[in-house]
Amino acid sequence: QVRLMESGGGSVQAGGSLKLSCSTSGFPFAGYCMAWFRQVPGKERVGIARIYPSSEFSGSGKTFYAHSVEGRFTISRDDAENTLYLDLNNLNPGDTAMYYCAAEAKPLNFACPGLERADDYSDWGQGTQVTVSS
Repeated sequence: QVRLMESGGGSVQAGGSLKLSCSTSGFPFAGYCMAWFRQVPGKERVGIARIYPSSEFSGSGKTFYAHSVEGRFTISRDDAENTLYLDLNNLNPGDTAMYYCAAEAKPLNFACPGLERADDYSDWGQGTQVTVSS
């Protein structure tokens, strides 16, 4: 059974930091494309960061970010712990949202899904809330 569980959200003041974790089980994490999305009420889920599998053959852990978070957020993965991370720094009220981790199997000889469409990812966690006050 595939499981993804986010944690680490909370309430911080502008300029603060948080570290989100996504613990996973039930699938071969090391071979999966992983991503973080966020969503505010009434709006679509938006991709903010993604990471390739760590192996040189599958992408060497390449990372990509949405412009809105580049330079402030860092995505990483620990394949030994089957866990995905997102470091959030210099937070601002515009970062307030529910944050979700997402997983998709890396297609052989094809790129990982991008950040444009949440539907490109098959498996999701339940989310963790991040609230930033000014």
